[in-house]
Amino acid sequence: IVLIILVVVGLWVVDLLMDAGQFKTIEPHFAGKCTQISGIVGPEDITIHPKTNVAYISAIDIRAALIDENTNGSIYRYDLKESKPALIKMSHDHTGGLFPHGISLYPDKNGAGSLFVVNHARGQHTIEIFSLVDGRLEHQKTLSSPMIISPNDVVAVGPDRFYFTNDHNYRNGFMRTLEDYGRLKVANLVYYDGETFSEVAADFAYPNGVNVSRDGQKLFMIAGTEQVLYVFDRNIDSGSLEEVDKVELGTVGDNIEMAANGDIWIAAHPQILKFVAHAADASKLSPSQVLRVFEKPDRKYQLEEIYLNDGKELSGSSVAAPYGKRFLIGAVFDSKFLDCTLE
Repeated sequence: IVLIILVVVGLWVVDLLMDAGQFKTIEPHFAGKCTQISGIVGPEDITIHPKTNVAYISAIDIRAALIDENTNGSIYRYDLKESKPALIKMSHDHTGGLFPHGISLYPDKNGAGSLFVVNHARGQHTIEIFSLVDGRLEHQKTLSSPMIISPNDVVAVGPDRFYFTNDHNYRNGFMRTLEDYGRLKVANLVYYDGETFSEVAADFAYPNGVNVSRDGQKLFMIAGTEQVLYVFDRNIDSGSLEEVDKVELGTVGDNIEMAANGDIWIAAHPQILKFVAHAADASKLSPSQVLRVFEKPDRKYQLEEIYLNDGKELSGSSVAAPYGKRFLIGAVFDSKFLDCTLE
């Protein structure tokens, strides 16, 4: 019995290490040039306005926030039309704390719109909605619910409608740890229709990034520790979803951004245990990776690795936001982001 237990545990450990990418060889490559943009800590999520080409960046020093819950983060703007964009911290009138995580933009026809923000301030989990007004944020609404358990990313599909991922089913304790290392499929995807919250898809292991196609008819969601990109057909009227495809990523995906041509851009952690070590110690580097997923004429999805680095240029990539041949790479903990251009 002891021998059987040891064999089972040994096989589980080997499987975990293989899935975590511990045995991967990281060979950095990128057919282009990246510029490091400093003056920001923890630029975890980035989204670009399709009309104004202004990038919005959510950022907080997470390590500091874990020590002092009164630590606040910010939303920054970065205008990609300028030859030398300046990183500008946006003012806002939200009276509560701001611990921003995933963000999503719902643009209007005039180049403004609404910014949806996952907020973890003061140990609470809410979704904040801001209006973009003359380069500043005007707070419109705070939404809370027992269904907002462990929100990670959000995607807006209307002025007051959105989906968000709960990356865990358990809030804390041993079961939360077991979710991670056991890769348990117990977390979910939730929809808010402007009045009520409802679960629209469930039984995932670490749901993370979520986004929709430009026409709103497809929804894409990453299950991180499954290393899978889920593809759903979306009923625009009801918000209901039907799973239609699964794309094996072979890496732990983080956030999703959509290119103007419909391609799906994903930042990922190819060696997730190194990312866990990096979270605890900034001196320990975590490789960064960017994938492009595109639909072929036969309606199958194909994967292309655009960028791979061992963590020296940027550690712990969390988002890749495309803008033509240019894209911005954010990170969970690093004190910079990358402004990259493809050859």
